[in-house]
Amino acid sequence: MKSLLGMSFAELQELVAQHNLPKFTAKQLVEWLYLKRVKTFDDMTNLSKATRQLLSENYTTGYRDFVTVQESRDGTKKYLFPAEDGFIEAAYIPEKERATLCVSCQVGCKMNCQFCQTGKQGFQGNLSAGDIINQILNLPEFENLSNFVFMGMGEPMDNYDNIMRVLDIMTSEWGLAMSPTRITVSTSGLIPNMKRFMQESRCNLAVSLHSPFHDERAKIMPIENKFPISEVIHAIRQHDWSGQRRVSFEYIVFKGFNDSQRHVNELAKQLGPLRCRVNLIRFHAVPGVDMQSPTMDDMTRFRDRLNDKGIIATIRASRGQDINAACGLLSTAAKEKQEE
Repeated sequence: MKSLLGMSFAELQELVAQHNLPKFTAKQLVEWLYLKRVKTFDDMTNLSKATRQLLSENYTTGYRDFVTVQESRDGTKKYLFPAEDGFIEAAYIPEKERATLCVSCQVGCKMNCQFCQTGKQGFQGNLSAGDIINQILNLPEFENLSNFVFMGMGEPMDNYDNIMRVLDIMTSEWGLAMSPTRITVSTSGLIPNMKRFMQESRCNLAVSLHSPFHDERAKIMPIENKFPISEVIHAIRQHDWSGQRRVSFEYIVFKGFNDSQRHVNELAKQLGPLRCRVNLIRFHAVPGVDMQSPTMDDMTRFRDRLNDKGIIATIRASRGQDINAACGLLSTAAKEKQEE
């Protein structure tokens, strides 16, 4: 049966009209689904018994409870959620002054970045808008959340329509009424949909960069062969980044591969005039990947060199590494295999 979670207010209005229900029913459904986060039609107490029965016979709410949760020594939690095409993971990252949820958008990923466990899993399917927002609304710590990053499993720009449906629910007054500045959507560089996102959304953009050199980036990110990083940056330059909206670049540092002065100089050349931030991420070892993790001294030196060149660079703390919840480590391959 079709689920209601992930539907917009307009779509719920159409559904209500289709079943000849009172017009105000759509507003009631929006409130129950997105504001009160009710999981069953029986609990929607201001709907008539006949309406609740009609809905339960034809639809599901779309809420799916998590299957397992793992907690890291640092307080990070990794939740495993079921989805239409398998399973996905979401990472809850609490800090002193904020709490961030790392949201997944696909089961697996097509991009096949060499340093990423999700990419090595392959691609099983796009998540529906309902299964994406279920990770947010159905999180036990929902009330604590202050920030959202679409940097979990999958490439958001490869599931563009469903991502935009979720962002609409999150930021619309009829939905969760969240500030777009609290939300960041990442991409490895799918230029056509990235351009659409810059025009059609007010949320922040993060780009997986990892090397400013074409040949080098192509070795670890096959997408570089189709959408070179120079063209990605050029497209971003065309957008007006004034105001509160931000663009950032994610840069996983591999010891001896992409952390030299040559890289600093090229990053300064390509990013210099752009109002942006570079988030440096320490590489986490992945089985079968012949790359080395830098020391914290290596990370600090690289950051300082970038800062000296006028690039705002910060080191992102690695969270949840002991439960494979850190950047690049999310994967449900083992779970998918069990289900076969």
